[in-house]
Amino acid sequence: MSDINIYDIGNSIQISGLVWSGKGRNFITILPDKDKEFTGLEVMPLTLDEWVKLMRQTDIVEVEIFSKDPTGLVKKILRKSQRQIDNRLQWECFQRDGYQCRYCGRRGIPLTVDHIIIWEEGGPTIKENLLSSCKNDNKDRGSMSYEQWLLSPEYAKASQGLDELQKQKNLDVLKTLPALRAMKVAHIHTR
Repeated sequence: MSDINIYDIGNSIQISGLVWSGKGRNFITILPDKDKEFTGLEVMPLTLDEWVKLMRQTDIVEVEIFSKDPTGLVKKILRKSQRQIDNRLQWECFQRDGYQCRYCGRRGIPLTVDHIIIWEEGGPTIKENLLSSCKNDNKDRGSMSYEQWLLSPEYAKASQGLDELQKQKNLDVLKTLPALRAMKVAHIHTR
C-alpha cells in the first residue's frame, strides 16, 4: 500500500473499525454507519517507524509501541498532547487574523487554526506558526506544505474573495518559514 501518503491517515483517511486477534481468532469490529464502506479490505503492513508516523496521524491522546531489539525490550511512547491547541492561543490567532479565514476571507463561520509548518512535520504549536482557517480550507490544505498550498488550485479558488492586502499577508508568511523550520519540535518522547 505504498501509494498511500502517511499524512492522509487521520485527515482524509479515517478509522472505520478495529482488527482484533487472540485465542486463535481474528476479526474486525466496524464503527456504526461504516459497514457500507467495507466492500474490500487491504492489508497495510508497516515497520515500527511507519507505525510511529501512523500514530502521529491519529487522534488518540497516548499510544505505546513496543519493539524488541538485540539488547531486549525497547519501549517507545508517542504522545499527541502537543496537538491539543490551547483555547486562549486559538482566540489570540482568531483576533490577530480579524476573526476571518486567512485563506478565503469568510467571517461568521466556525474557525480552526492551521499550522503553517504542519504539525506532522514538527511545526510548533505557537502563535507565529498558526493561522485562522475555516474547516473547509484547513481540510483542503491537508498535508500540503505552505508553499504548495499557495500554489495549489484549491487555494486559488478559496482566495478569490480576498483583497490584495490579505493575499500579500499570506505571501509574506513565506518569509517566516526559515525561522519556523528552525523551531521544529520532535513529537516522539522516549523513557
